[in-house]
Amino acid sequence: AILTRMKDKRRLIWAIVAVVASAIAFSGIADSASDEYASQAFKRALVTFAVARTLNGVISVAQGTEVAIEPGGVGVNFGVGQILDPINDLVEQFSSVMLVAASSLGLQNVLLNITGWWGLTAFLAAAAVFMLVAQWLPRFAGSRAPEIAIRVFLVALFLRFAVPVLIIGTTIVFDTFLAAEQEVATAALEATSGEIEELSHDEQPTSADVDQSLLDRLGGMIDESVDSMNVSGRIDKLKDAASNASEHIVNLIVIFVLQTIILPLVFLWLFVEGLKGLASRTTRL
Repeated sequence: AILTRMKDKRRLIWAIVAVVASAIAFSGIADSASDEYASQAFKRALVTFAVARTLNGVISVAQGTEVAIEPGGVGVNFGVGQILDPINDLVEQFSSVMLVAASSLGLQNVLLNITGWWGLTAFLAAAAVFMLVAQWLPRFAGSRAPEIAIRVFLVALFLRFAVPVLIIGTTIVFDTFLAAEQEVATAALEATSGEIEELSHDEQPTSADVDQSLLDRLGGMIDESVDSMNVSGRIDKLKDAASNASEHIVNLIVIFVLQTIILPLVFLWLFVEGLKGLASRTTRL
């Protein structure tokens, strides 16, 4: 009697799993949610990749830029590119990482379209029916049919839901812990690009006209001295922005490596282990 109750409990568990999985597959709830999450993540990655490429281009232009001022007729040159040399290589590596991240998210979108194909849904439904029949019909009792049916169903379950599970799980973690930091870091890099571009294209007065009166020359010298202080202040700000940009770039690399590589693998592993645990526990009943 105890053995019979255990077998009935196992059958009931598999029946519930089969019905719930089939209902989710046919309703498309998981597909629509994961498709929306994947599209948002892909757009975020493209935006960040564009910011990285823009920053890389601005730095490349600024490498040979010199801002010249002549306070009081004394020439002073500021090499903008020299300030940006420390982060130039880091920005190029960051661009490569973002290209990989965007490609990974694009691959997830493709795989999601494949797993949402009606043929896989039909395969899951057929595997669920086969498993229920093998579990409940007395003619299959004592044979290997129930065990084989469970394995086929688990394979169908994995193929149908592995990608939606890893996308939804990754999105939950990202929205909870990483989204705010990613937005701040991306905005900071955009601001840094703007500062570099503004300073690189800034045109300063170069010399005074020889026909100017003494008073005009004196006024010009004062204006040039003020310009000198303004440029020096902007360069100091640029140094600070470049230093902060390095920190934000490292943070973004960590965020997108987590989102596109580590977290998907973690949730894929958890899904597989969950299926194994379900199969092992129901087998022991």
